[in-house]
Amino acid sequence: MDSVRRITIEPITRLEGHGKIEVFLDPQGVVERAYFQVPELRGFEKFAQGRPAEDMPQITSRICGVCPTAHHMASTKALDALWDVTPPPAALKIRELVYSTFFVEDHALHFYFLGGPDFIVGPQAPAAERNVLGVIARVGVEVGRKVIVMRRRLRELMALAAGKAAHPVFGLPGGVAKPLTADDAARFREVADEAVDFACFTLEVFEKLVLGNSAYVDLIRSDAFTHRTYYLGLVDENNHVNFYDGSIRVVAPDGHEWSRFRPAEYRDYIAERAEPWSYMKFCYLKELGWKGFSEGEDAGVYCVAPLARLNVADGMATPQAHEAYLSYHGRLGGRPVHHTLANHWARVVEMLYAAERMRELANDPELTDPNVRTLPTAVPREGVGVVEAPRGTLFHHYRTDERGIITGANLIVATQNNAARIAMSVEKAAKMLITGGDVPEGLLNMVEMAFRAYDPCLGCATHALPGSMPILVQVRDARGAPVAMLRRDADGTIHRE
Repeated sequence: MDSVRRITIEPITRLEGHGKIEVFLDPQGVVERAYFQVPELRGFEKFAQGRPAEDMPQITSRICGVCPTAHHMASTKALDALWDVTPPPAALKIRELVYSTFFVEDHALHFYFLGGPDFIVGPQAPAAERNVLGVIARVGVEVGRKVIVMRRRLRELMALAAGKAAHPVFGLPGGVAKPLTADDAARFREVADEAVDFACFTLEVFEKLVLGNSAYVDLIRSDAFTHRTYYLGLVDENNHVNFYDGSIRVVAPDGHEWSRFRPAEYRDYIAERAEPWSYMKFCYLKELGWKGFSEGEDAGVYCVAPLARLNVADGMATPQAHEAYLSYHGRLGGRPVHHTLANHWARVVEMLYAAERMRELANDPELTDPNVRTLPTAVPREGVGVVEAPRGTLFHHYRTDERGIITGANLIVATQNNAARIAMSVEKAAKMLITGGDVPEGLLNMVEMAFRAYDPCLGCATHALPGSMPILVQVRDARGAPVAMLRRDADGTIHRE
């Protein structure tokens, strides 16, 4: 705290990327405003220009080390659309199999390593204990070993089918780079069975340690972590959750279907804007317009991620996950669920669905068909690829010249879709939790829980430059003493001293 009127949380913790929270207090210690700020700039949209489109699945997978598979998949689908080519059935199933495997691994990462410590260890436990080691201390070494082994086995399968676990190299316009053999499929089947058991075990952990604690359930349901917004996500023809493909469905705060559209139509429904205090763009529903950081039927703010996906869907496409979906909604009062912290529960339900879907695909006889690519022949012009990243809906949109060279790229990542709601969540939590007097570190962690529930990826989200990038240049003499200084502020103002 640098004064009685300001609290700075920097860096915010257990997320990908760099961010900070600024909380401004009145003389009585009551919160006036709180800002969720993203001070880093990546700019992938800009330096994609001039590159061959077929390089984009590799370039964009470097945006993030946590969810490179999501970017690789959305980019590959954008190339399918760009060249107007449909991959063979086996290629589509290999892609979805890899993607389902990735989802199990990524959701396990967040539950046990990033979000879980707040519940398993405790939101106001000492900071040194709120980490994966603290989780292992509470659940036992054997459970910790189970988590580590499961994630390792899943990543080995991703490397087997996609070339690499961290940065896949298998997606091509019109298909994938190589088929799966019968032995490969057998390995996937073996691990898929284990993944289903692991997901069921994780649900049991959540049931016992979180839902079995009435204080945690009250926290999830509390007004400090609740917003009535719109929700957006991919669904299949039966309105079931689908991570790889489908239509985009939007439901209103009261749960009725507000709109449904094809991914290529996203610009007719979603608009983006910038604020001077963040490098992250803010998205809103175009028809409703931007009415500030507000919620309700008339506001354009919407939400993606597990909470949103379970709100827009009428169910899950696999049996055990659907049973968990019904329990989730039944115990939280029905659809839609507006409690931000319920993201953690929804994430575990999705983990079970991904594991079951992984098992279905691994047992599909068409999976090992050697025909895994349709060569593109059309002249490329424009393509949109959309998938559900673990953190929510992800859009890749490319325009090219006739040679396939990128002339324009627009990336709307999950955290940008969620940006307005995240900002609202942080401010509301700060206003309702900080009520004057001392502000212990544990209370500030509870403010951080407001953004952590979304599992945000700030490296992914910062592609727009609302002003000029702040920069400070100092000139020093041979002895190290400063002799001149040049500073550029975010609004472009230049200062010389």
